[in-house]
Amino acid sequence: MKMAASSSEHATVIPGGFTVLSLKFNEEDSAVHQLCVKDHRVRSEKNINRPLDKTLFILNIPPYCSQGVVTDLFQQFGPIESVELCEKPGASEPSQSHLTQYFRQPQKQCFRVGYVVFKNASSVTAVKSHPASSALIVSTKERPVRTGIHKWIKQYSDSLVSSQTLQKAVDDFMSEFDRLKEEEAERLKTEAEQQQEDEEGWVKVTKGSRGVKARPHSEMANEKTLQKEKSKSKRKELLNFYSWQHRNTQREHIAELRKKFEEDKQKIALLRAQRKFKPY
Repeated sequence: MKMAASSSEHATVIPGGFTVLSLKFNEEDSAVHQLCVKDHRVRSEKNINRPLDKTLFILNIPPYCSQGVVTDLFQQFGPIESVELCEKPGASEPSQSHLTQYFRQPQKQCFRVGYVVFKNASSVTAVKSHPASSALIVSTKERPVRTGIHKWIKQYSDSLVSSQTLQKAVDDFMSEFDRLKEEEAERLKTEAEQQQEDEEGWVKVTKGSRGVKARPHSEMANEKTLQKEKSKSKRKELLNFYSWQHRNTQREHIAELRKKFEEDKQKIALLRAQRKFKPY
């Protein structure tokens, strides 16, 4: 295993706290690519798989560096627990680990950012102390990286899948899907038996296992209750639903009261005029 360079040489640090690492594709290559690394310290980090004291943040990872290549490059600084490559910094990209390799989306060929989680925090310090004059080598005799026509041939060969292999992957997926559907149907059936409602709306509460409290309410019972409430509300006629209808009703009621008041006044005046007994 290639060891890290001596700490007597100084590392190149740029604004932002990043340390510059040199990267060569092979020993004979004269072109040098630069990586920017720093310790990953984000206060609002919610990913528990990125401990702040043991995670190295890497920028400008070239497209030819896969997850395995990045692992091989940084293993010289200490044992690695995990390597994660993303298109941009931030939250983890949605995982497709639950899908087979035949149904996963192909990775976009672009420069990436990486998160390398070491087993020891001292490994992060060792990477930051690595001098830029000592380049990291991507392709060696022990771990060659295919390029050009060889890379394209491998990608094309990997894209070809036999019908038997694909059929087996589909059958396994459908078997797992059917199993989950059967479990869900059995669960709903059990809840329906436990939560039987009579005509008056009472729920039959069955005795649960010892030490476990029976739950009289379930999703199915709640759905039935909501459906009953909706059916009741539909039977009722909604009066004065809109605000303008309510205002018009109030105006009509006030006008009706005034009209009745005037009619009562006229009746009282007429009765007074027709009164025959006049003591004065």
